[in-house]
Amino acid sequence: MRTIGESPFNNSTRTEIYDFINANPGIQFRGICSSLGISVGLAQYHLGVLVKAGLVSFIRDGRYKRYFESKKFSRKEMVTISLMRHKTVKRIFDALLDKKRVSHGQLACEVSITSQALTWQMKSLRKTEFVLQANEGLRTFYSLDEASAPNLKKYMALVEEKA
Repeated sequence: MRTIGESPFNNSTRTEIYDFINANPGIQFRGICSSLGISVGLAQYHLGVLVKAGLVSFIRDGRYKRYFESKKFSRKEMVTISLMRHKTVKRIFDALLDKKRVSHGQLACEVSITSQALTWQMKSLRKTEFVLQANEGLRTFYSLDEASAPNLKKYMALVEEKA
């Protein structure tokens, strides 16, 4: 039990974990363990203390937890940053930034995935503010919302510099 005035940062491992999460928003649990060279059990314990103290929060990304400094990002920003930590999603965003408008087939070819895989990826990306979809007859086209592009670039840079 914590006594009044006791800091969650009274432990060097905990401070190291917190600083690492702050420098690498959206980092996955195993990424914390391997990057800092600490055991799974030790990381779980200290992350639990940091979460309970309200200093660190996480979101689920499939089977994984991705960690963030609390109150630094909105839920939508955390979801977006988490998405960008996936290589295929990052390639999709890179392609959409490169071209103003691209057909489903062209995008699948450019990202080197099947049409079905792109459909699956775009289902989650359409939940973000960034991707727009237009259907013209039987063809589907994707583009980026121009007003949101600066935020997309900001999040991509955040993930790239920390990769």
